[in-house]
Amino acid sequence: MKISQHQVRYQRNPENGRPEPRSFMSGAGNDAPAIDWQRPGLLASLDRGAIRSALLCCAFVLVTASAAAQEGSGFAEKKPGQEGAIRIESAADNDRESVFDGEFAYEVLKQICDIGPRISGSEGMQKQRQMLIEHLEAQGATIHEHRFQVNSPATGQATELINLFARWHPDREKRILLCCHFDTRPFADRDPKNPQGIFLGANDGASGVGVLAELAKHLGSLPGAYGIDLCFFDGEEFVYVAQRDPMFLGSTAFANAYARGEWDVRYNYAILIDMVGDKNLQIYYEENSLNMAPRLTQSVWNVARDMGLKEFVPQKKHVIRDDHLPLNTIARIETCDIIDFDYPDEDGKNAYWHTMQDIPENCSAASLHTVGSLLLEWLRRLEDPQREKEQEKQRERKQGSPRK
Repeated sequence: MKISQHQVRYQRNPENGRPEPRSFMSGAGNDAPAIDWQRPGLLASLDRGAIRSALLCCAFVLVTASAAAQEGSGFAEKKPGQEGAIRIESAADNDRESVFDGEFAYEVLKQICDIGPRISGSEGMQKQRQMLIEHLEAQGATIHEHRFQVNSPATGQATELINLFARWHPDREKRILLCCHFDTRPFADRDPKNPQGIFLGANDGASGVGVLAELAKHLGSLPGAYGIDLCFFDGEEFVYVAQRDPMFLGSTAFANAYARGEWDVRYNYAILIDMVGDKNLQIYYEENSLNMAPRLTQSVWNVARDMGLKEFVPQKKHVIRDDHLPLNTIARIETCDIIDFDYPDEDGKNAYWHTMQDIPENCSAASLHTVGSLLLEWLRRLEDPQREKEQEKQRERKQGSPRK
């Protein structure tokens, strides 16, 4: 797999509106001079008339931008009274930064599915990616597009795929990667009636995107020592013929680049979410996660236990091949997979998976709320499992030492 040039997008300098590029790739653009975002004396150099004029101009720009945003892409929080409206509570009614909004995550899921299929390299994927970029930038994220090329399994032609990264708190050395895939299967190839039918991927694709899109609204204010990166992997499902075409293309391309030292940060841990929108949510330990990242996996389920989330079952059930495998085996990032592989339920087993029944109507805002709330609480409680491990060893040594 050939890694091509990497396009970089960054949030704009608030003083002059210009983008300030700095690649996530190691050594690319890192010698740029530091920017003093809070330069002292700026207001002192302006007279009151100039300040008043500047404020009026800003107000005009904000009103104009607001009107334009209603017509542009991005994820709309519909106003009360509109069909499918989401009630947005004010800060006085509720601390919105502290509560995960499952309804917004579900609205994102629906808007993404309204695009149609989001096959790697397709117009639908491009539109989804642009919607996400606009939303993530609005939440203060730094955006990076990790581009790489593969041969299309459909045509054999070189095709560019793009992993989308969003970063908060770039000054924090310790980092967490939260990820999902955002491409869809080319066809509903397991559908019993029409295996060439349209596959929307509401649960298998859009559910992870919805959770991370809502989670993005909380990351800028997240305290602690850890910075957060979100990643939306491309090419997880770029499969036209099962058992022939390789999976996990985006996560493998990233893991190879990371292992070669081409990334500018090192991740302490990663969590992958996939198929988390099922109405009958039952998430068991995934065995590869438990084997490769046991302490991380158990820490997630321990938080779920403390929160009283019975949907997280601390028992092993499925062995899943997913994007967490390249992260664990190639990049050597401890990664666990949060996935409900019984869709729609245990009795129906996986009847909706890769079929035309994977639609928003078979997903639930409540399930997205459960998973998103857990992730948010886990981030807030985050402690270094390696430090905990060392402390546990010290306790064991102390308990095992002979008494005087």
